[in-house]
Amino acid sequence: MARQSWRWLGLLTLAAGAAAGAAEAPYDSDLFGGLKARAIGPATMSGRIASIDATAEDPGLIVVGAASGGVWRSTDGGISFKPIFDEHVQSIGAVRIDPTDSKVIWVGTGESRVRNSVGVGAGVFVSRDGGDSFKPAGLAQTERVAELLVSPQDANTVFVCATGGAWRGNPERGVYRSRDGGEQWELVLHVDDDTGCSDLAMDPSNPNVLYAGMWTYRRYPDFFTSGGAGSGL
Repeated sequence: MARQSWRWLGLLTLAAGAAAGAAEAPYDSDLFGGLKARAIGPATMSGRIASIDATAEDPGLIVVGAASGGVWRSTDGGISFKPIFDEHVQSIGAVRIDPTDSKVIWVGTGESRVRNSVGVGAGVFVSRDGGDSFKPAGLAQTERVAELLVSPQDANTVFVCATGGAWRGNPERGVYRSRDGGEQWELVLHVDDDTGCSDLAMDPSNPNVLYAGMWTYRRYPDFFTSGGAGSGL
């Protein structure tokens, strides 16, 4: 019986060796030479892109905010990207290039898509040297920022769409406005402590007209509430 088992083991080893030899055969470069590496999944949590912005003033400049991977900048139209926000919080909700000055880049931290793995932000940051360095610009208690807008008529007028805390209610939810380039902020739209701003849009023909999407939500360890009386446009 033992001899029979060893015989089968030998056959399996021989078959495995033959398969390995076949797998190591050189590939046909004419057939596979043009095949480029590409992502085929599965998608991972660290791979989410939260926000992306570009500007007509500098067509090569692209800024990308990753949900849990910081801020990345391309100066060659997307051919290559480099991280520019590694010294700060890595959960990003929104990025915005000043439409009148591409050297000014705004970052709202804290991803606004409140899944179980969502990170917490530390407010708004601004760079005035094209992304080489960033400084805090306030609103640290908002926890999550869904959108940032800069007026094309006045670069000092900035709007922040704050989603707020995922696991608790907090009064820092809503739409904020700064008229002095982020030195001071005013809460111009607040529904209640459980309703945050989910999106913010500016009328392209009139920057004084804004549309704000408001969202009532709360995340629990084993449950999630979405929507309510405070939700709407």
